[in-house]
Amino acid sequence: MTSIRLLVADVDGTMVTRDKVLTARACVAVDRLRRAGVELAITSGRPPRGMAMLVGPLGLTTPIAAFNGGIYIKPDLTTVIEQNTLPRAVAEEVVDYVLSAGLDVWVYRGVDWFLRRTDVPHAAHEQSTVRFPPTVTRDLHGVLDGAVKIVGVSDDPPVLARVEAELRQRVGDHVSAARSEPYYLDVTHPRANKGVVVRMDARFLNVPLEQIAAIGDSPNDVLMFGVAGMSIAMGNAIPEVQRCARYVTTSNQEEGFAHAIETFILRDAPGARPDQH
Repeated sequence: MTSIRLLVADVDGTMVTRDKVLTARACVAVDRLRRAGVELAITSGRPPRGMAMLVGPLGLTTPIAAFNGGIYIKPDLTTVIEQNTLPRAVAEEVVDYVLSAGLDVWVYRGVDWFLRRTDVPHAAHEQSTVRFPPTVTRDLHGVLDGAVKIVGVSDDPPVLARVEAELRQRVGDHVSAARSEPYYLDVTHPRANKGVVVRMDARFLNVPLEQIAAIGDSPNDVLMFGVAGMSIAMGNAIPEVQRCARYVTTSNQEEGFAHAIETFILRDAPGARPDQH
């Protein structure tokens, strides 16, 4: 049997295609994974409701780490196991600074998503991804109690990088700030990061870290790579991310998630040779 007992997987850019489709081959690979004695756990910057599309097709039974570990929730997407919310004063400072830097700001709290206007870049795409609409509010300060994630949005990568660095200087002891996409800067509680997610999944499921594999495509997935026993970067990941992983699979447009399971995780499992495609 393979030495890996748990695969912790990112969602966007990893498990689903560019069009946010979970392929049949991915579902078959997960089924083969379980038959080989390996469980699957997912983690994403998405809110809990944004992962409803995955629960049934993948037969998920493990805790889901939404908001990059801001909330750990059961697959019923209503039963919260544990959550890490941002302190109110810190959340206010983050919102005020990010707005002053000229970025759009989105706030996630519980099952809701708040923004000031819907006609801003990437809002429609986000709604399509998470499959529920935002709530419009003119006063973001009014929705910061219990906030789990604040997102700065900009199509100017150098500006986003500067804001990320500045936030780490200002409130780095109180938040985790990392880009989940070239245009998204996610700000969460310090314990809401994917490295901690792997450790929490190890605790929840009683699996040693060295028997966990992690797969992802974004800079914030690198934190998983440094903790898990096996690390796999997607072929669509930037070179800096790929260099941090032990293995690199094909892209999410080329069944990279399924290919990683078949090629790297199941290769030593008796009776679980990769299918031919």
